[in-house]
Amino acid sequence: MIAATKSLYKQAYSGLTHRIWLLSLVMLINRSGTMVLAFMTLYCTHLGYSIQQGGAVVAIYGIGAVTGALIGGKLTDTFGFYYMQFGALFFGGIMFMVLGQMNSYLSICICTFILSMVNESFRPANASAIAHYSTVQNRTQSFSLVRLAINIGFGVGSAVGGFLASINYHLLFWVDGSTNITASFLLLLILPKVTLAEQQNILNVKKAVKPLRGIVLKDKVFLYFLFFQLLFAICFFQLFTTIPIFFKEHLHLDEFHIGAIMAGNGVIIAVIEMVLVFKLEGRKPYLILIRNGSFLMGCAFLMLNLPLHNGLLVAVLAMLVISVAEMLSMPFMNSFYISLSTEQTRGQYAGLYTMTWSVAQVIGSSAGSVIAYQFGFSNLWIIVMLLCASASAGYYWLQQKGKSRLL
Repeated sequence: MIAATKSLYKQAYSGLTHRIWLLSLVMLINRSGTMVLAFMTLYCTHLGYSIQQGGAVVAIYGIGAVTGALIGGKLTDTFGFYYMQFGALFFGGIMFMVLGQMNSYLSICICTFILSMVNESFRPANASAIAHYSTVQNRTQSFSLVRLAINIGFGVGSAVGGFLASINYHLLFWVDGSTNITASFLLLLILPKVTLAEQQNILNVKKAVKPLRGIVLKDKVFLYFLFFQLLFAICFFQLFTTIPIFFKEHLHLDEFHIGAIMAGNGVIIAVIEMVLVFKLEGRKPYLILIRNGSFLMGCAFLMLNLPLHNGLLVAVLAMLVISVAEMLSMPFMNSFYISLSTEQTRGQYAGLYTMTWSVAQVIGSSAGSVIAYQFGFSNLWIIVMLLCASASAGYYWLQQKGKSRLL
């Protein structure tokens, strides 16, 4: 049994390129400091602002991220993903430190917008880098390895963040900024430069790219996919806004336990996801896997309404199911939209994909907080379940219509 398990893990991690491993190391360093966004709502309430104001700050982060995704996608296709990643990491780190010095609500909102615009411009470039460093055969594995690094880092960051928040919330901003800057220079140090011509794998970049401008907006399959993605992501972002508040105010958990539970999410994904992806890759269409994960995500949120007296048990059970839902859906979401793109349009596809998540963050953060305040958390979790079920049905419809160009 032990030998079989070792063999399975070895196979799950085999065949990945050296550069994917190096990029994953960069992401591990970067995400080990990820703690500000997860505690932003609590930080705002700590400063004396309301839950709605805290949710609005996270929504503003999403608005800035929309802008950053659009800019990042275009700059990635124009100048290349290599230096785009460096710039986003470095200047994002600076902005984390600046944000931590702000006290007035207006200054927090302005700095949050600038931070997110810079920080989130990294995502399209990073997606293009993963696609470039991988092959068609191991693309989902490659995305999963980077996600593994992100989730290990997120687990570390959440656990440390909960500890630091219990001491001084300002420490979160210094640590998050420092890991961003460290990751930016590590990228330059260990990953060789990739030119734009190498990225697009063509001789005459300008002539090849020009006719392809705007082609993304004509891809109906991709646009349908983005709409269903929006529904799913609105629900997912409750994880960083309303769930921490619910854990604290309704389940009566402190910051340390909230951080530990959030960290558990990262640990579960780190241990299981690569093997799960290895076993599922090629067995079923991507959209079917995404459908299953989306529906399970809704069930996880609905579990928060369980009439159990042990708040810690409710939180742990719900986070466990959320983790499984993530593993069934999110790795294959990346592979699906990448399969629709080309080397020359990958940044644009990645930009719109990232932008959809950012729009969802705006809607999810603001609407979730308002619904929770006006109608109660129980009704919010029911609405989230309905949205996830709608997204799940949409993915299934798209697959059944035969419109997807699956690999």
